[in-house]
Amino acid sequence: MDRGKRADLIVLGVEAALVAAAVTVGAVLNGRGVRLWADAAPLFAQWRPHAGWGTPAALAVAAAVVWRGVDLARRTSWGRLLALGYVAAVAWTLSLALIDGWSGGLAERLTPQAEYLTEVPRITDIGAMLSGFADRIVDFRAGSWSTHTAGHPPGALLVFVALDRVGLGGGGPAALACVLAGATVVVSVPLALRSLGAEAQARAALPFLVLLPGAVWLGVSADAVFAGVVAAGLALLAAGRWWLAPLGGLVLGFALYLSYGFVLVGPLALAVLLLRARHRVAALAGGLAGVAAVVVAFTAAGFWWLDGYQLVVERYYQGWAADRPYAYWVWANLAALVLCAGPAVGPALRRTFMSARRGPAWWLPAAAAAAILAADLSGLSKAEVERIWLPFAVWLVVAMAALPERHRRGWLAAQAVTALAVNHLLWTWW
Repeated sequence: MDRGKRADLIVLGVEAALVAAAVTVGAVLNGRGVRLWADAAPLFAQWRPHAGWGTPAALAVAAAVVWRGVDLARRTSWGRLLALGYVAAVAWTLSLALIDGWSGGLAERLTPQAEYLTEVPRITDIGAMLSGFADRIVDFRAGSWSTHTAGHPPGALLVFVALDRVGLGGGGPAALACVLAGATVVVSVPLALRSLGAEAQARAALPFLVLLPGAVWLGVSADAVFAGVVAAGLALLAAGRWWLAPLGGLVLGFALYLSYGFVLVGPLALAVLLLRARHRVAALAGGLAGVAAVVVAFTAAGFWWLDGYQLVVERYYQGWAADRPYAYWVWANLAALVLCAGPAVGPALRRTFMSARRGPAWWLPAAAAAAILAADLSGLSKAEVERIWLPFAVWLVVAMAALPERHRRGWLAAQAVTALAVNHLLWTWW
């Protein structure tokens, strides 16, 4: 056995030990009545072994990608590869969701009281909603927003209001929209890499993006939309034509109004700009102009981002976060990340960061890892990070291009097994 493979197996063992420790300690703490508010910690789920009519479809998609994914990614023309990757990602995400059935896996995932859809029928005046949004963030007041609505800037709610206005209201259409939006990361991330001169790495990473275990939570949560928006914005920022940078800035500016945590997309955006071969200053100026335009628009409509952030921190500690112990979640979150990004993430990052080459496939995972570390240490991400960190986890997958080609089928199989095990052993809430 060569030294690289031995080192990969050691890292894999560390990952396994981390997950085992998080599960064991979580079970002990739950048994003692500690309020983790996660029955299957470190994941926000319940232990409920089951299968469904999505099971054979998920097995078929996984087998096809493991069998042919690496070869097709290397040989297929670029446009066709992106199209095949997108279709495969949609099929993978839908089949995983349908393990829980149409209602349990898709149609009813976004309809609980805590979700955005409960607020949509009450929005009759978007201008009034925006100008009065901050007044309804804090809990235990008349008219307080539902948990997820209050926990995000108003852009998240606007997405579902917009879907409703174009005739895609209700749990089923909203869920399908989330799946279709989340699957676009399989297009946007490789496009960004190719624009930055790393087509070989884009092709190598694409099958791993398709079989991302995080697809369990892409289908279905609003974070699927968030991941798609962030990836699209970064891809536009990376595009060779500098005049696309303002559009990328607009998209990333809107992302700031989907989640307060997306200030941490800053390191990724900076990395993209620095990695551009040309027009860095023009792209920076255009990107900043795009972000500024979005900020001005929301501020003019009556929502000031900083006020919202201060109020959402107050709301955060009015709920389960006040009980969830930081001493557990600060490391157990990383176990949840392993289950979301998959067991290949540790060995891939080891190989990437040990490499002397400092290209896009080094800097983008490094920027994503820095953002995740900052979020973890902040104490504002205690639990549920398997979905919350999806917009950053997809950029960690870029590091999987560093895995030796002869080992990629095995790692793809491990990724698929992880997703299938989580979805069949647990009932996740997203």
